[in-house]
Amino acid sequence: MATNFYFNAGIPGGRTSEQRLVENLIIEAIKIYGFDLFYLPRTAVKSDSLFLDDTLATFESAIPIECYLENVNGYGGDGELMSKFGIELRDTCTFIMVRSRWEDTVLAGRSNTLVLPERPAEGDLLYMPITKSFFEIKFVEARDPFFQLGKLYVYKLKCELWQYSSEKLNTGQPAVDTLETTTSMDTNQFKLSLENGGGLLLNTIDYQDTNSGYLLQEGFFVENQDPLANNEAIREEALTFVDFSESNPFGEVLNEHV
Repeated sequence: MATNFYFNAGIPGGRTSEQRLVENLIIEAIKIYGFDLFYLPRTAVKSDSLFLDDTLATFESAIPIECYLENVNGYGGDGELMSKFGIELRDTCTFIMVRSRWEDTVLAGRSNTLVLPERPAEGDLLYMPITKSFFEIKFVEARDPFFQLGKLYVYKLKCELWQYSSEKLNTGQPAVDTLETTTSMDTNQFKLSLENGGGLLLNTIDYQDTNSGYLLQEGFFVENQDPLANNEAIREEALTFVDFSESNPFGEVLNEHV
């Protein structure tokens, strides 16, 4: 038996007027029951072709867009978990975003800079101002619900609470960029700069900056960025019992008179 002719749900493409009605109803519902978020597309700097990762990724724009939080009772996942590395936050959630709204706000004028210009990419971020939380997109479900009236209307973004690791945030939104200025461990942000834009190098590598060797501003301390680091306290305690005078601690003592 054939499908209903008046709705054309089984015909590829469906009926444009009905599809537009359904899409507008979804957009209106999300505007009523959803949240205002910022979408942060990831800019790849140096991709690793083996592990398919980019440790130098930056985020240079924050685009306002509305989304619906599918987890109406709160975040999912394991929540707060005590591990050997301290307290870990493993909150997860699923945001629903209308395809046409993503194309009009995020894709418009940025197709050349997006990692995936045809859809939201895994690794992009969502910032939720009401909770001041960043969520990383882990998986994009593009076919749920499945072809209502012959068309797909939404993306389901399965996200996880983002763990910041000194990525560069230059979006122009103070609420977003403040995460970098207050918690970044990148010492290059605190180096003394020369007129040519370079940094003032040290003759010897300083223990505070073992990667670049730049002279740092006096106000930089690891404890200021991470109160739980205790780097200076551990270093001072280690100097009381660690002996660095032995040049070959794992070898045999040679007798020069033999």
